[in-house]
Amino acid sequence: MTGVVASEAAAEIEKLLGLHPKGFDLSLDRITRLLSALGNPHLKLPPVVHVAGTNGKGSVTAFCRSILEAEGLSVHVHTSPHLVNWHERYRLGVKGGRGRFVEDAVLADAVRRVAEANGGEKITVFEILTAVTFLLFSEHPADVAIIEVGLGGRFDATNVIQHPAVSVIMPISLDHQAYLGDRVELIAAEKAGIMKRGAPVVIGFQSEEAARDVLIETAERLGCPYAVYGQDFMAHEEYGRLVYQDEFGLADLPLPRLPGRHQYANAAAAIRAVKAAGLAVSEHAMEIGLARVEWPGRLQRLPDGALLRLAPRGSEIWVDGGHNPGAGQVISETMANFEEREARPLFLVTGMINTKDPVGYFEPFGGLAERVFTVPIRGSDAGLDPVSLADDAARAGLDAAPLSTVAEALAEIARITAEDSVPPRILIGGSLYLVGDVLADNGTPPA
Repeated sequence: MTGVVASEAAAEIEKLLGLHPKGFDLSLDRITRLLSALGNPHLKLPPVVHVAGTNGKGSVTAFCRSILEAEGLSVHVHTSPHLVNWHERYRLGVKGGRGRFVEDAVLADAVRRVAEANGGEKITVFEILTAVTFLLFSEHPADVAIIEVGLGGRFDATNVIQHPAVSVIMPISLDHQAYLGDRVELIAAEKAGIMKRGAPVVIGFQSEEAARDVLIETAERLGCPYAVYGQDFMAHEEYGRLVYQDEFGLADLPLPRLPGRHQYANAAAAIRAVKAAGLAVSEHAMEIGLARVEWPGRLQRLPDGALLRLAPRGSEIWVDGGHNPGAGQVISETMANFEEREARPLFLVTGMINTKDPVGYFEPFGGLAERVFTVPIRGSDAGLDPVSLADDAARAGLDAAPLSTVAEALAEIARITAEDSVPPRILIGGSLYLVGDVLADNGTPPA
């Protein structure tokens, strides 16, 4: 794949993937044992912003990082999964500047040391990679560490953090039901597991009252000072600006660089989170942070590259890794807002893995998307067959057809688009793995 780094670190991780089970095995016993063997690096971190949620946790992480860096602070960031290269999971803070992905030799060394400390014991690769996070972040000084939960919260490998500066819970909806439960209140209880007694909590926008109630009840039981979106802080658009409000007052800010009205609430949660963590940030830093924020693969317009050139001339191509009904709702709303500003025919190119709810994802696009082309997830045993996925799209009321690759889908859109017609808007998504392949094939990986 174009854009994939041939690296020493990737080779070390591939060895581990051959030795240890893929996926998740939710428990803290193995990661605790491993971290003890490493000298407990998770206890030697700068103040931690710990972020969980079904949707929006990546965006709030990006907003927090951007605002804090605008204030001149050095910020470590852990996210998962990566899109193209393993290094994306580990961004090391730089004083007075933008953090950088960890260097290959440094990552390879950390992976080897963690694997050696594990001593061949049973463990998942995600747990090893999480231990790598703590090792790297403890050995490189920074002012703040932002750590995103991998799955759930209570038994996620990141939840060995004992004293977070703030715990942030973003929107909760149905996802990973096999691991977390089939009701939003059960999922909320799992994600609330990152709250620690007495530590501040920020609760982002929750469309489900049952989820919000569980989060509030947990915070109160643990004696956590908490702030809830829509109650204690909020944000709205006014005259082309973002007005943020909390108990400390108002801030008149630029609209976030990340597209979509749902990002207003995400930006607000980030602002409230850095305040709750006791990190002093000026309104000027908030302005710069919102204007500069970047979050690859999430409603990202594809820059010029190999794939873009296959689409009809003048096309807009957007990529987004959202893959559950909640994500489908906010992404479709953003596409509808784009349509209001500039009418273009909308095509979806979608691939998904078999743990998701395809019909629930597709339904919000009814009456909006002209056609769906379904594609496989390259190199994934868990990818849904495009024929089956096209049937799911049809059950959601969409005109759908299966194809073999994203490139084939773009070529088909070009074939059926008349030369004198309005260039289309194309949304490629349904899986972060698919988006990663697209960014790699286009030659435009995250940097």
